[in-house]
Amino acid sequence: MIILARIISRCDVCLLQEVRDNKGTAVPKLLKTIGRYDPQNQYDALASERLGRQKSYQEQYVFVFRTNTVTVTGQYQYPDNLRGDEDAFSREPFVVRFRAPKTTIKEFVLIPQHTTPSNTTKELDALYDVLQQVRKMWKTENVMLLGDFNADCGYLAKKNRKNVRLITDSSLYWLIPENSDTTVRLTTSCSYD
Repeated sequence: MIILARIISRCDVCLLQEVRDNKGTAVPKLLKTIGRYDPQNQYDALASERLGRQKSYQEQYVFVFRTNTVTVTGQYQYPDNLRGDEDAFSREPFVVRFRAPKTTIKEFVLIPQHTTPSNTTKELDALYDVLQQVRKMWKTENVMLLGDFNADCGYLAKKNRKNVRLITDSSLYWLIPENSDTTVRLTTSCSYD
């Protein structure tokens, strides 16, 4: 946990994915560890509901943020009920709007997504619909999509890239170039994130 605390304490907002803590004890322990490591700031966490189609395997998105620099101004658990494309996601996006008065962009929205490797193309494309809905709902263009998209190598075939509106919409900007290796293994070189 001290390694996570060191990483998180460098950020005003940090997203944790694949949190599988059924007892609900890990995040409070982590917050205590961060508080001991960085006593100059105060931290809180905001978690999605447990998400996943199988009751035996569910995950949460957890935002950890400094309460002295950032406030949560809205949250939205995407219902995944778009007509004609119901149940597109295994783990629906948990959308959070933040206000950070001391930054250049005072208010912004973060949309995390952990796509299922076997359904990457469909989930990435459906994420475009979430983006459009959030832009309209909160009347903002200050939106960042983040997470483990599994958007490369064997999960997103080159031939399928043309079917993903997040990739084909030229008005969107990708912070991480598609030739970046975002994996930790030495044996792979994939731009999943």
